[in-house]
Amino acid sequence: MTDQAPHPESEIPGKPTSASRTTLSHIMTHNDTNLLGTVHGGVIMKLVDDAAGAVAGRHSGGPAVTASMDEMVFLEPVRVGDLVHVKAQVNWTGRSSMEVGVRVLAERWNESTPAQQVGSAYLVFAAVDADGKPRTVPPVVPETDRDRRRYQEAQIRRTHRLARRRAIKELRESRAAEGFED
Repeated sequence: MTDQAPHPESEIPGKPTSASRTTLSHIMTHNDTNLLGTVHGGVIMKLVDDAAGAVAGRHSGGPAVTASMDEMVFLEPVRVGDLVHVKAQVNWTGRSSMEVGVRVLAERWNESTPAQQVGSAYLVFAAVDADGKPRTVPPVVPETDRDRRRYQEAQIRRTHRLARRRAIKELRESRAAEGFED
């Protein structure tokens, strides 16, 4: 369903990276914390998925579902009162899939310092129709050198993701042929 080949010569006009870029902001409360008093990683992951889903839906012009998360990195703890900004954009598109890059920033409630990056993630979304079947997405058009770098890095992650899936499939088939169960 995802990670299909990139657009050959698509008849769908491309969309620039800025067309669907978005920021989601949220103030962290006591309801968001773990036993250590810092915000649960799962709370941050939900915000990441929400922002990435909004970007994927905006870029594709309709529903898009989370297909995978390649990586989620937590760099610094987030605390109660922090204003968290989740910034997302489409980095790469295939026929029906999109990689969305996300940066998580936090402004400390009790400091007048700039927001600092506290996390990042890469998610793959699949655009779907009303029946849940894959549908074609517009190609993303990188606008800046940074966007072009992100596009190239996304292609590398895609190559690694597909190679990992093939290797796992081959290993399982080999183990099954030897009579081992998963």
